[in-house]
Amino acid sequence: MHKISLKDWVILLTIVPTTLIGITIASYFSYSRYAELNHYLTERSLSIIEPLAITSTDAIINNQREKLRQVVGFAHRSQSSIIKSITVFTKDNQLFVTSAYHGDISSLRLSAGTDIPTNTTISTVDDYLIFRTPIIDESIQSTTVSNEDISNSVVGYISMQIDRNQIKFDQQSQILIAFGIVVFGVLINAIFAIRLIKNVTRPVSSMVQAVDRIREGRLESRVSGQLIGELNFLKNGVNAMAQSLGDYHDEMQKSIDQATLDLRESLEQFEIQNVQLDIAKRKAQEANKVKSEFLANMSHELRTPLNGVIGFTRQVLKTPLTDTQRDYLQTIERSAANLLSIINDILDFSKLDAGKMVIEKIPFSLRESVEEALTLLAPSSHKKNIELSLRVNPALQDSFIGDAMRIKQILINLASNAIKFTEKGFVNIDLDSEFIDDKSALLKATVTDSGIGMSKTQQETIFEAFGQADKSVTRLYGGTGLGLVISQRLVSEMHGDMGFVSEENRGSTFWFTFQCEVNQIPETESSKPKPLKNKRILYFEPHTHSRIATSEIMESWQIKVTPVTSLEEVSNALAQKQHFDFALIGHEVTPTALNELKELIQSIKPHISSIHLAINSNSPSLQEALMAAGAKSCISKPVTPERLCKVLVPHTDANEIDVLINNGQRIPIKVLAVDDNDANLKLIDALLNEQVHDVTLATNGKEAVDLCKNEKFALIFMDIQMPVMDGISALNHIKTSTFNDRTPIIAVTAHALSGEKDKLLKEGFDSYMTKPIDESMLKHIIYEYCDPELLGQKILATKKINTIEKLSSSESVINHKPDKSSIVIDWALAIQRAGHKETLAKDMLQGLVDSLPETKIHISEAVTAQDVEQLKVLVHKLNGACCYSGVPALGKIVHELETQLKQGKAIDDLEPEFFELFEHIENVIIQAPKTFKMLELEDIDAKPTN
Repeated sequence: MHKISLKDWVILLTIVPTTLIGITIASYFSYSRYAELNHYLTERSLSIIEPLAITSTDAIINNQREKLRQVVGFAHRSQSSIIKSITVFTKDNQLFVTSAYHGDISSLRLSAGTDIPTNTTISTVDDYLIFRTPIIDESIQSTTVSNEDISNSVVGYISMQIDRNQIKFDQQSQILIAFGIVVFGVLINAIFAIRLIKNVTRPVSSMVQAVDRIREGRLESRVSGQLIGELNFLKNGVNAMAQSLGDYHDEMQKSIDQATLDLRESLEQFEIQNVQLDIAKRKAQEANKVKSEFLANMSHELRTPLNGVIGFTRQVLKTPLTDTQRDYLQTIERSAANLLSIINDILDFSKLDAGKMVIEKIPFSLRESVEEALTLLAPSSHKKNIELSLRVNPALQDSFIGDAMRIKQILINLASNAIKFTEKGFVNIDLDSEFIDDKSALLKATVTDSGIGMSKTQQETIFEAFGQADKSVTRLYGGTGLGLVISQRLVSEMHGDMGFVSEENRGSTFWFTFQCEVNQIPETESSKPKPLKNKRILYFEPHTHSRIATSEIMESWQIKVTPVTSLEEVSNALAQKQHFDFALIGHEVTPTALNELKELIQSIKPHISSIHLAINSNSPSLQEALMAAGAKSCISKPVTPERLCKVLVPHTDANEIDVLINNGQRIPIKVLAVDDNDANLKLIDALLNEQVHDVTLATNGKEAVDLCKNEKFALIFMDIQMPVMDGISALNHIKTSTFNDRTPIIAVTAHALSGEKDKLLKEGFDSYMTKPIDESMLKHIIYEYCDPELLGQKILATKKINTIEKLSSSESVINHKPDKSSIVIDWALAIQRAGHKETLAKDMLQGLVDSLPETKIHISEAVTAQDVEQLKVLVHKLNGACCYSGVPALGKIVHELETQLKQGKAIDDLEPEFFELFEHIENVIIQAPKTFKMLELEDIDAKPTN
């Protein structure tokens, strides 16, 4: 096979593509111009002859030849560049007037026996076009017009001869010019190609020949001549290499006899060292490969059964269940989901160790998050009969912006450790603030236990990875020893601190602080059940921390609480014949204390009819036995506001509570949203229209700049990666050359590393939001950057809801927030990210599913070609689509891949992640039809039947 030379390649890659592209473009535009000129001639002729036909009606009817001749003559003179002759014929095909008597009248006349056409006709004779239009007397047409009626009302016709020579000349000129430009371009390209061959390929060929001579042993060979640029450096390098080889060869020849023995010994030593290094390298590579495979396999093996547990638990939850069974199954689901989250954290320990953990900034309810974490820990504390209680400072507000999942993870780690190392006694959790203002807060959580404590030696190693206090503790209590290490580093990521105080055999106190932003627009205000206002309750609770925490909750509801700590105080309170609406008894449920509790219920029953219990147990049989003894309800500790309100409110005279909700009033401002992704733009438009009066959309930075030159906006949401003009360039143009130089501009990106976020702020963006766009965060941004007087127009309305159903469902929602990063398609998440618009959610999910096969092919091709830049573009685009489509598992792996690619990791090192990506894509493609079918069935079920 003939090998193509560098010169041939230069010609092929310069002249041939240019020629083909030029010919294609010239042909296309020549043909377009040809058709355009023909169309222009026809339209121009019709615009002349048809008005003349209308004008000629009265002249023919009234036999006004002179008047018609003037009109026809004027039309001919004004359009003489294309008109050769205009002739008017009567109905009997006789000449009436003409603009050129010397012309060929016969070619304009209809053939004998030919009917006058009812519409304008066009015929071609040599280089001329003949247009014929009937002259119709409109006054004698009937209401219902038929072809026969039209022919009866025809009083003549006009023929016009159009010269095509000028148009043909223009068409031929266009073709010649187009192909002349192509030839000129090819010639210019050929000149540059020849110049390139002369300056590059010839010197390279001479250097190749010199290298071949050197390789053959002729070390005196040199490359001569003065070359340009890097070629001159290459020439000097080749000559220097040849000189060095010659010198080395001469020196070696002179000393070879004397150094032969030493050289052999050195070579043997080098060979041994190389073998040892090679073996060590192979072992290290194999160990790293085994670790990666182990983590990948462990991830898959652990996630698979856990996904089964979560999936089948959810299926069982759809079946008819008792309240106790549903509570247990929801606890199982939450526990499995949290276990899955912990597994993911352990597998990502290397990321945390490298300082690459991303802390989210999402609005959350502090009390709900903490109560959810403790609900998961309650069964383990009940099993050991440990008093688990939570106290949140009543003065502490509830709505913040931060990473609720990480806060819960740290709290669960500390509280579970406290429960694990406590055999009896209590675990108290306190939540308060160390510093708080209008924008930020430094919060502090404290976990105190009465467990085994730690010695001085144990305290020194408590924060070491994969270790515990000592080996005996590990054997007795188990665990990997990663919990505290991960917690400490997460606290550090949240700009906080962690510490502890411990005394051997006297318990420990662990605390941690973390920074959050204060949410200026809380989602909802905490509801105060009005039916409980001014009610009286007798509260028995021996445990001090639990008594204070629960009393503060009830007092915030304006309940008059009488706390007692002993049976004697209970008797004294009842002896004073005070009226109590409720009795709340907090009590342990050991075998010896159970009878005492039943006796207490019986003693209180005659005085207070509504008795409620709070015990350290989830046993349904135990709860039923206590309710049979006279209690109205029995809840498990720790006591939360939702559980307490659920049992107290139904026993009051009222059945409803007031909940403040937003009435949907929009702010009267104009907002600009810019994004090149149609789905993203559609969603942000829907979300913004719920908040503001006027939303303007743009698909790239240039459109945004053009809009900003003509309109004033109160706020601009700008995507970063866009065609035509990116977000940063658009920002600079808007700030320097438009009316919106002081308008807040918010960066919106599907993926932002900490370094990128800092870069965006330095570029001039006022703030940034990450996709998927969270409604709460969007409200927060609007609140922060809009006129406070406008925001004052957003009011709260009161809505009545059923207490039992809403509290039950709210408790279910609060306690039902598992980690969804392993779910293939999460329809609830899709609805949430589509602004609770089901149709929009379906459209975006369908769009993603339709694009996945092609996306998978493109990514696979880019991986094979090792095209990092193309991979970044494809993965970023897929990440943006996943943000709004309710595919958490796929979204998570795409986010991780984009992070690794942006941090410069090699494609070969990401091979396991790409295999996992393709697996998740297939899962979504397989699961999507089932999801859509399920939604169709739900829509059918929801329709009313006759």
